[in-house]
Amino acid sequence: MDYKNAGVDIEAGYKSVELMKEHIKKTMRPEVIGGLGGFSGAFSLEKIKEMEEPVLLSGTDGCGTKVKLAMVLDKHDTIGIDAVAMCVNDIACAGGEPLFFLDYIACGKNEPEKIAAIVSGVAEGCAQSGAALIGGETAEHPGLMAEDEYDLAGFAVGVCDKKDMITGEHLKEGDVLIGLASSGVHSNGFSLVRKVFDMSRESLETYHECLGCTLGEALLAPTRIYVKVLKTIREAGVTVKACSHITGGGFYENVPRMLKEGTHAVIRKDSYEVPVIFDMLAKEGDIEEHMMYNTFNMGIGMVIAVDEQDVEAALSAVKAAGDKGFVIGTIQAGEKGVTLC
Repeated sequence: MDYKNAGVDIEAGYKSVELMKEHIKKTMRPEVIGGLGGFSGAFSLEKIKEMEEPVLLSGTDGCGTKVKLAMVLDKHDTIGIDAVAMCVNDIACAGGEPLFFLDYIACGKNEPEKIAAIVSGVAEGCAQSGAALIGGETAEHPGLMAEDEYDLAGFAVGVCDKKDMITGEHLKEGDVLIGLASSGVHSNGFSLVRKVFDMSRESLETYHECLGCTLGEALLAPTRIYVKVLKTIREAGVTVKACSHITGGGFYENVPRMLKEGTHAVIRKDSYEVPVIFDMLAKEGDIEEHMMYNTFNMGIGMVIAVDEQDVEAALSAVKAAGDKGFVIGTIQAGEKGVTLC
């Protein structure tokens, strides 16, 4: 009896690491020390000394049950972008710059090519956000997970000068809410999505004219990463007073998190066009409107609040970054919360 007979293939693990390296290389930053292969990832903090009062920010998350779609479709090269996005977007939401990322993959059986495909997506997400992929872990769990199953999670660390943190403390009545377009369902609500749609490969590979793609392509579309656009807005001289990443809990849970006491967000649902995939979900699942906005991002992945005089500059910066932005509402005086009308 040996470890391989027990279900853990050490040689497959070595091969996975070799296949990953070409993808990981493109995420390297000058601050990374020692490269891969050590027991820990090392990252120099020399540049942070230039900040007046540096604050470390962190985020950890996974992709939820969206990984099930990747398994059904046997397409694993984008789910890693989702894992990175869920972490770095939270850091960017606080005004931070993501520095580095680590991933964790648990699988029933280590298939090196599949693991490398997953990590290629992680590396792409890191490249989009400017974070270095400095380490990770792939763990085989025979007997705990089926051979063809896996789960993916990650952890990111970022930094921000305290004076530049986005806290919502300077929000006032009359400030304007700008919604940044999502790329689709992102990585939340998939337990409900999987109840609404048939999750067979045949169903997911069916082309829908209204979507302009297959159902699977629409649902697997990677979570948009907002690090670049928020940086572009900041470099345009616009102060983002408050920011909310629209994840699990949709608008009703996440928008109030960006507000200070005594302020209330009012969002107009007709201020932008809701993507077709959400209309399909509501119709096929007979999901009432409040639940849709309480579960999904409904086409808006990030909400920012800016001064009324900065609206045009902010929208121009969003466009320059290759994203889409919409004026979706305002801040009013009142009880902390959100009204969708």
